[in-house]
Amino acid sequence: MKLTKKTHACVRLERDGRSLVIDPGGFSEEDAALGADAILVTHEHPDHFNEDRLRAGLEANPAAEIWTLRSVAEKISAAFPGRVHTVGHGDTFEAAGFDVQVHGELHAVIHPDIPRITNVGYLVEGSVFHPGDALTVPEQPVDTLMLPVMAPWNKISEVIDYVREVKPQRAYDIHDALLTDLARPIYDSQIGSLGGAEHLRLTPGESAEL
Repeated sequence: MKLTKKTHACVRLERDGRSLVIDPGGFSEEDAALGADAILVTHEHPDHFNEDRLRAGLEANPAAEIWTLRSVAEKISAAFPGRVHTVGHGDTFEAAGFDVQVHGELHAVIHPDIPRITNVGYLVEGSVFHPGDALTVPEQPVDTLMLPVMAPWNKISEVIDYVREVKPQRAYDIHDALLTDLARPIYDSQIGSLGGAEHLRLTPGESAEL
């Protein structure tokens, strides 16, 4: 698979001429979902779910479909009947030729006074895991972990312990739009030296072969 990092939490996976995009939100590029054959959305927060970007992707490719949780599906399914699929923890499906498993149920705690919403993570081809806004540990080994490094709901000790618990071969930074260039070397050093996995970072638009 080819992995392309988009801004913040959005990534694109490509294989055999087909592409799957995860979380083309409001912090991502306006064209983040264009060209996608399948789109996965982890939850309803605007940095992960942007209706305009989803609509652009579905309108550009009449065969494109979306898999997401109910709170997002309810916002867009009426406009695209039959193309928006609701999923939850434990579900498995095929999207654009990619085998996908759904893991997780709740968003991480931002603050005890803020109600937790639903959040799901996606394990693609039994290899690449995108957790959305949670530190969900899949029930099987993960080769490549998309690692949320900077968010209102986490701190670096939790990020390091998450890498240790998942035990991937490699971890690529996502959820990093709030992380300044001044702080990146600190995160790179601490996660890289303490996480126990190869820690990698792609700039928006940069790709890697998995």
